[in-house]
Formats: sequence, C-alpha cells, structure tokens
Amino acid sequence: MLKATLKSLLSRKLRLVLSALAVVLGVMFVSGSFVLTDTLDRSFKSLFTNVYSDIDVQVALKSKVDDQEPGPGGAGLLTGADLAKVESVDGVARATGDVVGSARVVGKNGKVLTTSGAPRLGTAWRDGGQEQFRQGHAPQRDDEVAISAYLAKTGGFALGDRIQVITLEPKKEFTVAGVFGYPGDRDSLGGELTTAFTESTAQTLLLGKAGAYNSVTVHAQDGVAQDVLRQRVQSELGDGFEVKTGQQLSKDASDQIGENLKFFNYVLLGFAGIALFVGIFIILNTFSIIVAQRTRELALLRAMGASRKQMIGSVVTEAVVIGLIASVTGLGAGIGVGALLAQIFSSIGGSSLKLEGISVPPSAVISSFAVGLVVTVLAAVMPALRASRIPPVAAMREAATPDRPLTRPTIGGAVLTVVGGAGLAYGFSSGTLALIMGGLVLSFVGVALLTPLLSKPVVSVIGKLFAWSMPGTLGRRNSARNPRRTAITAAALMVGIALITGVSVILTSATTSITKVAETQVKADLIIGGDGGGVRFSREALDKLKATQGVDTAFGFAADRVLVDGKPQYALAVTDGRAMQKLFGLTAKSGGFVLEAGQIGLDEELAAKLNLEQGGTVAVQTTKGELKNYTIGLVIAKNDLMAGQFLLPDAVSAEFALPQLSDAFASVAAGASVPDVQKRVEPLFADNPEVSVQDRSAYVKQQAAQLDTVLMMIQILLALAILIAVLGVINTLALSVIERTRELGLLRAIGMRRAQVMRMITVESVVISVFGALLGLVVGTAMGVVAVKALKDEGFSDLGIPWATLGGYLLIAAVIGVVAAILPAIRAARLNVLQAVSYE
Repeated sequence: MLKATLKSLLSRKLRLVLSALAVVLGVMFVSGSFVLTDTLDRSFKSLFTNVYSDIDVQVALKSKVDDQEPGPGGAGLLTGADLAKVESVDGVARATGDVVGSARVVGKNGKVLTTSGAPRLGTAWRDGGQEQFRQGHAPQRDDEVAISAYLAKTGGFALGDRIQVITLEPKKEFTVAGVFGYPGDRDSLGGELTTAFTESTAQTLLLGKAGAYNSVTVHAQDGVAQDVLRQRVQSELGDGFEVKTGQQLSKDASDQIGENLKFFNYVLLGFAGIALFVGIFIILNTFSIIVAQRTRELALLRAMGASRKQMIGSVVTEAVVIGLIASVTGLGAGIGVGALLAQIFSSIGGSSLKLEGISVPPSAVISSFAVGLVVTVLAAVMPALRASRIPPVAAMREAATPDRPLTRPTIGGAVLTVVGGAGLAYGFSSGTLALIMGGLVLSFVGVALLTPLLSKPVVSVIGKLFAWSMPGTLGRRNSARNPRRTAITAAALMVGIALITGVSVILTSATTSITKVAETQVKADLIIGGDGGGVRFSREALDKLKATQGVDTAFGFAADRVLVDGKPQYALAVTDGRAMQKLFGLTAKSGGFVLEAGQIGLDEELAAKLNLEQGGTVAVQTTKGELKNYTIGLVIAKNDLMAGQFLLPDAVSAEFALPQLSDAFASVAAGASVPDVQKRVEPLFADNPEVSVQDRSAYVKQQAAQLDTVLMMIQILLALAILIAVLGVINTLALSVIERTRELGLLRAIGMRRAQVMRMITVESVVISVFGALLGLVVGTAMGVVAVKALKDEGFSDLGIPWATLGGYLLIAAVIGVVAAILPAIRAARLNVLQAVSYE
C-alpha cells in the first residue's frame, strides 16, 4: 500500500508542487522570523558589549518616575560635587562626567537630518573613548564641534564647514573641527548621528544647566573588580543613586532590545499564522479534489482488499510526504529570507550594525517541521476520512460520489460565526488579545462553513456579468457546479481581504473620529507642534505668537509622565487655562480653569475611574521635583481632547523632564485671514525647522497620514496571505483542468477554439476571485464595525467606511482572477484533443 501511495504521488508531480507551495510560503515566513530576530538579537548584544566595554561602573541619579533615562529628558542631573565624591572612592582610577542629550543637525537643504530610528546625539567630547579621529581635532572653542563620520556623510559636511545644530535652545552655528569614526572602520555604532561639543557648551545646550552631568563613568584601578567597585561607590553615595557595572549596563540594554525583538517576532509570527491558516483552506481543497479525482483508483484498491485504515493511511502518508518536503523547502527559503532581511536591516540608514553571522536557532527548525507537518496533515484528515468511505462499487462508476447535504455545515457555521463575533466584540471592549484572536478564527471558520450555501446563488449572479458569450456562460456554470470546492477556494481569499478590510474600516473610523473632534471641539485655527517626538520650543516664542497681528487667543503646554498616587499618568502644564477652555471647547463640571499653586485638574471619566472628586487630594511625583500633595481644583466635563490626562499649573513645568512647550494653539481674530496670519506666525519658529505651523485641516491630514502608514504596513504583511490565496485559485483551476480533461477534449472536438477555452477558464477564475473578495469585504466590514463599536469609549466616536478603498480591493480581486487563470488556461488550451477525449 505504501508503494502504491508513493508511486501515485510521484506520478503527479504538478499536483505535488502545487500542494506543497502554500505550506512552503507559510513555513518560510515562520522560520525566516526566527532567523531574523535571532541574528539581530546576537548582533545587538555584541554591539552593547562593545559600547560598554570601556566602562567599569556608571553612576546616575535614580529615576523618580518610571524607568526614565538620566538627563534633561528623564531622571535628574549630577553635579560637580557628586563627581568629586565618586573620585574619592577607594579603587577609582578615573571618574568622568558624561553629558549626553538631543542634538539635531540642519542639513544643507534647510531640513533637519533624520535617521531610521537611531538617536541624534549631542555629547561633551571626552578623550580616551572609542572615537578615532579621521580628520581634524577635538572641539576646543565653544563654537566648534566634532561630528561622526556617518553624520558627515549624511549631511555632506567637511572639515571647516559651518553647521547648524538644534538643542534645548534654538539652532546655533558651529564650525566642524573634526570628524571621527569607530573601531573596525565604522562610521557609527548603530546608525546614530553624533555631534560632540566642548563640555561647558554641551552642559548648557544639552542639559540646560552649567556644571551638570547625566552620569559619571568610572574606571577601576588595576586589580579592582567591577562588582567590588560598584559596592564601594553605592555605599559612598547612598540609595538615591543608581550604580551599575559595565556588564550590567550591557545586559540591561541587550534585554531591552531583546524584548523589542520578541514583540517584533510575535508580530511576524502572527502574520505567518494568518498565511498558514489560509494555507489550510488550500490544502484541504487540494486533497478534496485529489480524492475526487482518484475515486476509481481508491475504489479499485478497496475492491482488491485494502481496508479503510489503509485508505486513510494512504492519504495521510501523501500529506506527510508533502508536509516534509514543504517543511525542508520552507526552512531553507526562510533561512535565506531571514539572512536577507538581516542584511537589509543592518544597512538601513547606514546603521553599520555588524552582524554576528547568520545562524539557524533550534526554534526555527522545530517550528518549521511542526508547522509544516501539522498544517498539512490537519488539512488532509477530512479528505482522508472521505476516501475511506468510498465503496468498492464506485470503481464501476464514471463520476465521483455526489455532494452531501449542506445542513450540518450551515448550522455549524452559523453557530461559530455568532460565537466568534461575540468573542471579537468582547475582546475589543476588554482589550483581551486571546479573545480577539479566538473570535477571528471562529468567525472565519464559521463563514467558511456558510460559504457553500452562498456559493451557488452568488456565483451565478456574478457570472451573469460574463455570460454574454458561450465561453463566459460555460465559465459561469463551471464555477457554480461544485459549491464546496468554489467555497473553500473563495474562503482562502476571503480571509486576507477580510483582515485588510477590517483594518481599513477601523483606521478610517479613527480618521473620521479625529476629524470630528478637530472640527467640533478644537476651536483653534493654527496648531504649532513638533514634527517628531521630543521637539520643543520656548515660551518666548509663544509670547511672540500672542503678540502677532491677527492672533486673538493662544496657549501652549508642556507634557510629561508623572506618578499620581504611585501610578504612571500623563500630565500637561498649561500656560493659560482660560485660553485652553475656549480653544478646546471645554466645560468645567466643577472648579475653574485657572489652577492655583497646589491644584490639579482632570476629566470626569478619569476622575470616576480613579475614584477622585472635587476637593480631594492626590500625591504627585514629577521627574525633577519632590513628592507633593495637590488638591483637585478642576473636573472637566467629558471631552475627547482631555481624556486620560491631568492638568497642572504652568509653574510645575520646571519640574518636568523638558520644561519647554511641546504644542501651542491659536485662534485668529474676527475678520483676519487664517493663511495671512499663518504667514506671519511661521517666521517665529524659523530657528527650529522641526516645529511646524499648520491650519486645522493640515493638522488633521498629518494625523491621518500616520494611520495610512500603519495600514500600508499591514497590507504588506498580509500580502503573503493574499499570495497564498492566489496560489489556491491557481491550484484549484489546474486540478480542475486535469479532472475535466476529457470534457475539455470533447468541447474542443465539437468546435471550441483555444482562445475560447482560455476565456472560459479565465471567467471561472475571475468569478471565484470576485466571490471571495465580496465575502471578504462583507466579513471585514462587519468585523471593523464590531471593533469600532466596542472601542467607542477609546475615542472611536464615528464609524467610517472607506468605500473607494473597498471598491479598489474588489477591482484587485478581478485582476487576481485574471492572473491566476493564466497557467491553467494555457494548459487547458494546449490539450491534445484525441488524447483528451480518450483520457481516463
């Protein structure tokens, strides 16, 4: 029986390839994810080991809020007295104060130079580090800087050039005194742009305080171990300081990047799971067709004495062989894809990340074979059971067994769809990922079970669009002749289209909600803010804004994380409470918008959540201040703009990580033109190209553009599932052509031309693809609506349906149908008429 199975399998090599291809792509995605993240994880660990290799111990102030980094954007600053105390510890050979902050260099085109996620650093130059001069010398005057070779290449700067740098202060000009690189002839350590100043200049521009340091780097005397020195320094300084060894710093940084990579890997595996889920439909359909085609062969085996168990074993053995081949091929392809992506990642933005060599972790191998075999065998179980039920008398028949009733699948599909929809709704409202994923799977399986019932009538209606000719009529009837087969093929495409549609509905609803908030709640005509995180501007600029001709009212705020009663919260220090009330359309439920010293405000939903009320007190810990009690002096009526935020008096911003303003809003005086006032305001922020002045509509478009980027990324990742679904259509048509060889021969014999055969196959393909897309659009839209309704309390106030986008998806499905039909149509057209007519 085993010989017969293997011989049958090898005699149909095309069927073998088509069956394995869907699994290959899924396994490739899984193994490639593991190879990529493992390679990057080891490479970053090596990078951090090198970065901290010249540090024995590092000292910083303990963060008062969360796990903020030391410096102006995080924990407090060290002083010269702290440095002297560290230097006095027994075993310290040398202690150096570190000055590090944000420094953004303006390019020759007037725009700020950016990276692909790496920081743009400003430092105080220190001799004895890893930096190696390639040209020039260290900065010696306050108007001189040394820059990294990567910054020099990115901006096109050379020795002696004048460059503009934005720090905590507006842009200032410096002369490039030197260009440095790193060991191994690297231009940067990890794609960062680094500008080095003199110590006094760095302290003023990067930390905002003369004589201050982010941290102190300690070098031990010969023979003194890192742990021993760490204990001595900690004992000398006390519990208010955080003292770590270089090894600890390296491990902490590696663990942090490891967590980020783990999340990245989960995302990739999630999309791989979707692709494999689609693959199950393809394999199930493939084996169903194979069993139907081999009815006579399997019946003859039964007549010759083969048992049902052997019949099941025959189909499952075929699935195991296909699964093994697919797993090995997919693993090999995944290793190649993972290596390629790692190379691309290491070179993005000139990061110069030195890869530690491509390796294949055990998780990649185990998951490849587990997934490949499990998915293939699982999909083959039902066809295998069907094969075992074929009676020996079927060998006498020309046709396969008739379709079974759809009652049980329809009832089961309805139940699963309802349960899945309920799980999705509750999962979105409660934020439970497991419920969301479970609801998705159940919904898709339920809809797939319902699809055969819908297949015949819907396909018949779609097919009428092409029934104006004889090939079109035949293609329409062929696509409707086997509802189960058409349904499973369409369901595979439905999954990918449904997910993309659902995400589109959610993001469109988010855009619609943002637009509504901007139009109904934001009364400001101009919005001033940074184009990137961490961009700030001064209160002097806000004062000039208020004095600008045509400006009626304006206010700004600084923002930071704080601890309220020990829990992390987001807080705004507002320059003018009454102006904010006017421009944000706020209403006080209790209290007033002018907060006195020692008062704090919040919205009513947050107050209810934290069980707070007017006149109550809360303990607030800011980044740089001490723990203080604040009295609740304002509770704001429900408003989407203020949801989940605390308000503090403007004076408290001095205790924030960055006291400068992050955003400002202004209204134009009656009779004044918004564009004219905008032109007057823009020069006020010309010294910081990262600060933009936008009208309300441009601001909304900018926010929506971020969501468009998210949608594009999801579409790219889901493209694999769509590709597998396309392979499913090709697979079904190709096997259908083989199954209908004799029928096609007869059609050719009675006069059908090759072009007509190709048109018939193309119509069949387009009808199936459009049917799958329609299912996906309906299911995806329903899922999106459920999600938006469940997320109503999270700011999704309005439902938005992207009709044009959905129409585009339908058009793409038709194109997919045409493309998928090419190979099967060519094969059908090339059939030898005499051989086809005599085909058994």
